[in-house]
Amino acid sequence: MNVDKQKLGQIDGNDVIVYELKNDNGVSVKITNIGATITSIKTPDKNGKTDDIVLGFDDPKTYLDPEYLSCGFFLGATVGRYANRIAFGKFSIDSKNYELETNCGPHHLHGGSNAFYTKFWASDPFSSGKRVGVKMSYVSPNMENGYPGELTVNVVFTLTNDNELIINYQATTDKKTVVNLTNHSYFNLRAKGDILDTHVVMQADKYTERDDTNIPDGTIESVVGTPLDFKLDHKIGERVHMFDDGYDHNYVINGNHGTLRAAAEAWDDESGRKLEFFTTEPGFQFYTGHYLNGKYQRNELKFDQYCGFCFEAQHFPDSPNKPQFPSTLLKPGETYTQTTVYKFGLI
Repeated sequence: MNVDKQKLGQIDGNDVIVYELKNDNGVSVKITNIGATITSIKTPDKNGKTDDIVLGFDDPKTYLDPEYLSCGFFLGATVGRYANRIAFGKFSIDSKNYELETNCGPHHLHGGSNAFYTKFWASDPFSSGKRVGVKMSYVSPNMENGYPGELTVNVVFTLTNDNELIINYQATTDKKTVVNLTNHSYFNLRAKGDILDTHVVMQADKYTERDDTNIPDGTIESVVGTPLDFKLDHKIGERVHMFDDGYDHNYVINGNHGTLRAAAEAWDDESGRKLEFFTTEPGFQFYTGHYLNGKYQRNELKFDQYCGFCFEAQHFPDSPNKPQFPSTLLKPGETYTQTTVYKFGLI
């Protein structure tokens, strides 16, 4: 196992760095310090052929290109301070109101247009036994993008010889604030074409009902009898067109949040690849790439509609305005923690 570091020039005096984590089984993961972003995950298929199974760019500078940023794809990015949506960009803490940028229609999405995915993160690679990885760190100033408190964030990416990519998040603050972090990787297990033939099974009996702008109405409903039911195996393409924007829903994971547990798995018959997804979070967003528009491509994979799916571990959307949801409030003296695991294998 090893971790390689490559410097690819500078932007505004900041080094552009890509780390490549490699294990002994032919699995590799590339991460750039721009946005603590996963740029590549390569795994072998059933015939031993290795391909890239996530959407990303070979040139990390593309992640800061204004045209790319205007698309709002968030490919592989570490998302914060608040992943997903906050209704109308407003929330309050102790009766004090805060206003955020509205960058998704009338709502606030993924921390705003100048959020964590646009920042240069401090980085520190490591190698220990049967694990290699890199620690990414960023200090978000008080009131950055409208959020109170100076927030210190550490995200540790670890690749194991069990073919697990483990992402550990930690954050502390000096003022009460709200925090909800995730990774926004898009997976395509076939490494080409669309993901409509991908099989999915979820350990989620419920979901948060949403309005037509993708804001939860505060109720938690059963998936039974709906196109959202993946308790048994279904291909993504079977029912994705029953929604105007495909799947873009928050699922409530079975079991107790705070404990690492299985959330979902996906597999592709042609390549034989399988992805298992575990998290300590209460929920995850299942997104099937409806708004990808074909502007970008890597190798055989054109980043077109339905060419990638996301399992985004998270607290529920708009939780700061929904007291019935698990709280995203972080206070001084507390530590936000989260663990997410993506495990790669074959069916």
